Amino acid sequence: MAKTAIHVPGAKPVPVPLSPGLRKGNILQVAGQIPADPATGEIVGGTVAEQTAQSMRNVLAVLEAGGATIDDVVMFRIYLTDTAHFAEMNAAYEPFLTDPYPARTTIYVGLPAGLLVEIDALAVLD
Repeated sequence: MAKTAIHVPGAKPVPVPLSPGLRKGNILQVAGQIPADPATGEIVGGTVAEQTAQSMRNVLAVLEAGGATIDDVVMFRIYLTDTAHFAEMNAAYEPFLTDPYPARTTIYVGLPAGLLVEIDALAVLD
C-alpha cells in the first residue's frame, strides 16, 4: 500500500523535510502544526489561546486536504511550552470538538522562539 503526502492547497511549503500530512490506506497522520498563517508562514497570535486556535485550523486544513474531518480524528497530541498554559489551551481547543472526544496526550516541551503550542493528529477514515 502506497503512502501519499498531503499538502494544503495554497499553503506555503514548509522549510524542513516533512509532509504536513501522510496517508496510508485509511490512516492519516497530520504532522505537528504550529500557529503559522498557511499563506505567509508567519506566526499568528501571542497568546496560547490564539496560537491553539490557529494550530487547530491548520490541523483541520490538513485533514480536509487528506479527505478527512475532525470526526475522523482518534488522537491529538498537544505540545505546550509551559504547564501554566494548560487551562487556556483547553478553553481554545474545546470549541473545535464534539462528543465523543478524541483521545489526547499533552506534552510539555521546548519549542522554537515565539511558539507556545504545536498540535498533531491521527485520523482513521472509514
